[in-house]
Amino acid sequence: MAEIIQKDGTWIFDGDALRLTPGRDKNVSLFRKTLGELAVPLGALAGISFEQGKRTGRLRLRLRDGADPLLQATGGKLAEPHDPYQLIVESDRYGVAEYLVDEVRNALLLDEVPAGPVAGYLLPGPALPLSVSAGDGTASFDGEHVRLDWNWKTEDAKAAAGARSLALGDITGVEWHPSAGLENGCLRFTVRGAHTKAPPKYDPNSVELWGFKKDPLMALVAAAVQARLPHPASAPSPQPVRELPTAAEADHDALLRRLRELGELHKSGVLTDEEFSMAKQAVLKRM
Repeated sequence: MAEIIQKDGTWIFDGDALRLTPGRDKNVSLFRKTLGELAVPLGALAGISFEQGKRTGRLRLRLRDGADPLLQATGGKLAEPHDPYQLIVESDRYGVAEYLVDEVRNALLLDEVPAGPVAGYLLPGPALPLSVSAGDGTASFDGEHVRLDWNWKTEDAKAAAGARSLALGDITGVEWHPSAGLENGCLRFTVRGAHTKAPPKYDPNSVELWGFKKDPLMALVAAAVQARLPHPASAPSPQPVRELPTAAEADHDALLRRLRELGELHKSGVLTDEEFSMAKQAVLKRM
């Protein structure tokens, strides 16, 4: 067993899984504290690294594509302080961090764990029930329904329709975007039969986010829903679209066939030289 305990959190590896527990230090983000402890099975890992600095270092985990619904829902947009797969290490514990890295890497080699994508989620996603208030609304999820409740900051046209209840079976996708610069973020649900390109401010299936402290918590709702949607690897591959010939192309092909037919009739003696020449010129004019 390998273990490292820091203010930022504790990582324990028992040979089968790496248990990540956020620290209680005031500098640990609200997102990581709310997410809580994660048990990452060895089979979900693609790699581990340790970067040394003058005062502190950083342990980083790399998960296999498709292993974690949180990473799937956020698309790599979680800022570094909120990333549960990083740990700040004090300089006096560098040796322990390197030992942990060696133990995990050896286990990956011995178990011959591939680094490629997986066909199903290997982590369960955030615990339920879950409710988060941020931006212009509150998003709640109990495993079967997503409920969106609006607050006094919601755009009137959006709030006029009242609270939304989305059945899990009607949800085909979910995404979370943080605010960036002058662009607001959002938690957006794609609902079967109700696709919209409206901005989150007006979209009744979206919560608009403005860059405040609780915005990242909406990513927990996104991850919990994502964990219960079909895995991306199970989606049928799109069939190549066979392009139909245009009318001009079809007409051109027919004329080429006619030329070949005329040539065969001429060779067989059905058409005289003069008849063949006249018929050929007529076809060429049409081309």
